[in-house]
Amino acid sequence: MPRILINLALFQIGWFACVVGAAGGWPWGGVAVAASVAAWHIWRSPRPRPEIRLMLVAAAVGVAFDSLLVAGGLLTYASPVPLSGMAPVWIVAMWACFATTLNVGLRWLHGRTRLATMFGAAGGPAAYLGGEALGGVALSMPAIAALALGWGVIMPLLIAVAVRFDGWPATPVRQ
Repeated sequence: MPRILINLALFQIGWFACVVGAAGGWPWGGVAVAASVAAWHIWRSPRPRPEIRLMLVAAAVGVAFDSLLVAGGLLTYASPVPLSGMAPVWIVAMWACFATTLNVGLRWLHGRTRLATMFGAAGGPAAYLGGEALGGVALSMPAIAALALGWGVIMPLLIAVAVRFDGWPATPVRQ
């Protein structure tokens, strides 16, 4: 199975585990799955150090963005652990897990700023709406616009960071 499909499937497993775990009152289960996905990604990476840096940047950007949305009353997370009023730990884990896709499954966005902007502006809110449908987050109506705007900025920025911190070769390797 190609590594791109494995990468995207593992991210989806991590995302789903985080959302369902939080909705069910067991956020640490999702964190454990997302951390396992990130660990597997690092272990498989030909150059793990840049991938770790990318995950740290994505997690920092994500916790800042999501905490602003929480503070602004635009969204409310299930299982707001460890601190109420901030992005919960399972969201931080989800952002780190998302970073695993930036140089593998979403590599096609490298150097395509406009496409990354559009992809982020559409895909970001779609993911949050999916999380809302599963009970992981409650969104206010203005949240969709804020998410589209935020993700339209964040996605191309994270892609630019991913190009800088790329732990994967540009050409596929045999697995």
